[in-house]
Amino acid sequence: MGKFNLYKIPLKSLPEGIQNYEYHLDDQFFKDIDGPEVQRGSVDVALSVKRTGGTFELKFVINGVILIPCDRCLDNMDFEVATNEHLYVKFGSEYSEENDDVVIVPESEGEINIAWFLYEFIALTIPLKHVHPAGKCNKTMSMKLKKHSARSADDEDGGIFDDEPDADDIINEETDPRWDELKKLIDNN
Repeated sequence: MGKFNLYKIPLKSLPEGIQNYEYHLDDQFFKDIDGPEVQRGSVDVALSVKRTGGTFELKFVINGVILIPCDRCLDNMDFEVATNEHLYVKFGSEYSEENDDVVIVPESEGEINIAWFLYEFIALTIPLKHVHPAGKCNKTMSMKLKKHSARSADDEDGGIFDDEPDADDIINEETDPRWDELKKLIDNN
């Protein structure tokens, strides 16, 4: 038995009308699917499959929480997933994806495995930029990021470092005297 046999929908044997399925995707699912965006989570999926002749309409209701790395501090953060998706499946001679929501499956096989579709629907909910709310990032990493950020004195950081101590709170480190001399040259110009 394969890792994803649970996610096979036997289209050929489905009666006309609507069939309902429920799935719970846990850490093991994300580990087995081995996708780059999500490695852990707890997500519930309600699927309804409507058969009309040789056409199938799959409606997914996906809700749960996944763990993804924060872009700023790299610690894992909870991200809520809530999405509704749909997929249309038709029988044909060979497998193909006509566009984003139409899939052709071989009539000889008569089934579709939705595991990868579930993963993709979840991964597509992740925004391009995902960071902890203000004050929730790893303090040590935030301080290092602030210390090594290149910005002018009058630049605003857009609230990125609101949760960190002021520069006065950070222990002054000795600097290389050569850099001090270079700073004097820059300040004089």
